[in-house]
Amino acid sequence: MCTHSPACPDTTSESCCSAHVVADHSEQGWCRLCNGVILFDDGGYLTPDGRALTLAG
Repeated sequence: MCTHSPACPDTTSESCCSAHVVADHSEQGWCRLCNGVILFDDGGYLTPDGRALTLAG
């Protein structure tokens, strides 16, 4: 999905949430990253294959 150079991290990478934002819906508490990850304001995220995870920290 990513056309950035260098490419954004894949969804299986530990740094998958550092990909570029392509759809910002901060008024609703989420954004979509170029690798397909949906990132929520509370630190949770969904990967395109349906895994629900939280950011470490």
